Amino acid sequence: MNTTSETTHRLEHFPVALFSSVMGVAGLAIAWIKVAHLGLVPGEIGSLLRWLASALYVFLLLVYAAKLVRYPAAVLAERAHPLKQNFLPAISIGLLLLAIAWAKAAPDVACWMWGIGAALHLAFTLMAMSSWIHHTHFQITHANPAWFIPVVGNILVPVVGVGFGPVDVSWFFFSIGLVFWLVLLTMVLYRLFFHEPLPQRLTPTLFILLAPPSVGFLSYVALTDSLDAFARILYFTALFLALLLASNAARFFRVPFFISAWAYCFPLAAMTLATFEMAARSGQAFYNWLGWVLLVLLTGMVAILAVKTLMAAIMGRICVPE
Repeated sequence: MNTTSETTHRLEHFPVALFSSVMGVAGLAIAWIKVAHLGLVPGEIGSLLRWLASALYVFLLLVYAAKLVRYPAAVLAERAHPLKQNFLPAISIGLLLLAIAWAKAAPDVACWMWGIGAALHLAFTLMAMSSWIHHTHFQITHANPAWFIPVVGNILVPVVGVGFGPVDVSWFFFSIGLVFWLVLLTMVLYRLFFHEPLPQRLTPTLFILLAPPSVGFLSYVALTDSLDAFARILYFTALFLALLLASNAARFFRVPFFISAWAYCFPLAAMTLATFEMAARSGQAFYNWLGWVLLVLLTGMVAILAVKTLMAAIMGRICVPE
């Protein structure tokens, strides 16, 4: 078999959903950096994970750029796919997460990453919503939690945006993400309640339900610097969703490994960060204890998925036609 031919063929099927692995690793890095800033652990763990997330992002970006040059039709097909198009904004979200991870260690570089990531994500948001409005092929059964990624990802911008740009820019992105989170939440819950269950491959995306209120809480307290009633509503909404997902843990354990399993990680990382932020602002020990439980769970999950992804890649189960 021609190795070069096989490699280029696999490049054509390189999945954009792999960028969700950057979101998971970067989220884990930010969580460890957070506990280091609270004086709970040394900073080396978070620093190592930050470099790992950065290297992973650059590697995936180069591979996807090669796919765009070599197989533009395949990229356009992902752009038109009812599910895959929602993972394209994971590229900009990954850059925003790296900006958060590097915000204190390299603020000048992080500011550039934030600016590019925010502008790129706005473009992805406009592209996604235009596609939804002017579609000719979407059905309610196509709706799934991955639809949150393009629009609700805007909520990430203010987390460090309040220190990198005019505050109105952060409020702009926060407003987009918050309002359309509620719109999409209604649509996705309607689909889940009144239509057939999600395909097994998409079951992990249910964890994405956890991300908007968790990140919304982090952004809101960054914008207002207060733990007020609305901040508590966002956090406790996330906490309820975490309990709901935990009560269905057996269902998730039965799902075999797919690339979509990386959808477990970033929402859990967001909930972990929100819980440590809640602990710091409320002064209640319960949240600190819960944050450590979530951090241990998140670390184990990222490690397991990293191993499974590498094994799947070695065995040729990734970058193949679906």
